[in-house]
Parts: sequence; structure tokens; C-alpha cells
Amino acid sequence: MRLKGKVALVTGAARGIGRGIAMRFAAEGACVGILDLDETACRMVVAAARSNGGEAIVLPADISQPAQVNIALATLRERFGAIDVLVNNAAVMPAGAIHETSPDDFDRCLAVNLRGTFLVSRGVIPGMLALGEGSIIHIASVTGLLGLPGIAAYSMTKGALIALTRAMSTDYAARGIRVNSISPGTIDSPMLHDFLAAQSDPDSLRQEFDQMHPIGRVGTIAEVANVCLFLASDEASFVTGANYTVDGGLSVKGEQPQD
Repeated sequence: MRLKGKVALVTGAARGIGRGIAMRFAAEGACVGILDLDETACRMVVAAARSNGGEAIVLPADISQPAQVNIALATLRERFGAIDVLVNNAAVMPAGAIHETSPDDFDRCLAVNLRGTFLVSRGVIPGMLALGEGSIIHIASVTGLLGLPGIAAYSMTKGALIALTRAMSTDYAARGIRVNSISPGTIDSPMLHDFLAAQSDPDSLRQEFDQMHPIGRVGTIAEVANVCLFLASDEASFVTGANYTVDGGLSVKGEQPQD
């Protein structure tokens, strides 16, 4: 029960990595806000958390819209109190190099991955400052560190989140708020499944993803949630401004000289 008594907000929590983090937080004693566009899926996550003895609330919202973010935050505070932990996980991943990415897809990627992170963080931070403590975790990606083909807009936003982590950590460290990021490698998640389904040979590409990671496989949602739990907990009280690569060695491999 490492988060007992804590109130946590997880964006993009209706499925995938966000759902896994939210479920883990609830199992560790946190009261969790399940924020996502998909209200029906949010309700399913809340029901699953409660069936395991956890506390959670549905927060349907588009995080790129300030009014919807404000309503969600007010609802969470009214139900559970001040917010101790924020996980900025919500993201979209348009496929394609820059010349293959439409302006609409590019704008939506920026709106969710960056503007949404800004709006939710901006809404949560004043309360954390009043508490004198808090933990904010941005879910970035190794694509923000490495040059990987076919996801240019997504990679750009994830690199920006890593930079934002450093900037925010220096702004708030002395005021009790820790800010860190996690950069997963390829994770066996709905986002990966959707990406593969859009490719001409998904089975071969999945094998390539497995082989690309030195550990020999893609990661699991639980492995990302484990690191997120550590950063959210008091066990990480001296950790801020860090970017944790949860990638099976992919980023280290990318730094090695190529033959």
C-alpha cells in the first residue's frame, strides 16, 4: 500500500499503459481519477479497480480543451481531495514521416501530447504547491531519444516531454514537487496493436520489434507501471528531473557504433 492516502490522476487511463498504471495505483491504496475521452472504457476501468478493493472515479475529458480539464480536476478534488500525483500519459501516435503526416494529424498530436500535458499540469500544480509536495510523471518514449522511422510527429512530442521534465523539475524542486519522466521502449499495448494493424506485414514487424530490444522482447504494461509506482511513491523522494528508460536496453543499443 505504497500510495495509501494519496490522490492520483492518470490521463489516457481507459486502456493500455494508462489503464495499467491506474490499476496499479488503486491496488497500492491511491484514490485514482480515470481521465480519458472514452467514458465507457473509463467506467470499465473504475469497475475493475473497485472490484479489487480500490477507489477510482470516472473523469471523461478531452485534455486539449481547458474547460473540460478544469471540470475533471474539480470533480476529482470534490470527490477525493487534493491531488498528490499526476501521470501525464494520454497520447496519440499518427504514423508517417513528415511528408506523409497531414496537418490535422500533426495538430492533434501536438494538442493531446503536449498541450494536454501543459493544461493538466498547469491545473494540478497550484494545489501541489499549497500542499508543499507532489509527484508529476510524464510518459515519454525512447522515440524522443532515438531516431526511429515512421512516427515523426509522435517522436517530436515525446522528446519535448523529456525536455519539459527537466525544465519543470528545476522550477518546482525547492517547492516540494518532483517531476520525472518514463521513456518506454516498445510495449505490448493497444497502441502497438493498432500501429501493427495498419502495416502491410504486422507479424514480421512484431518480430522485428522483439529482436530490436537487446533483452529479446518487447516490454509489458506492468513493467512500466512498476517504475511509475516507484516515482509516485515516497521511495523516490530524492528523485527529480530524471528520465527512466524502460526499454529492454534499446536506447543503449542505439548509442553503440554501427558496423
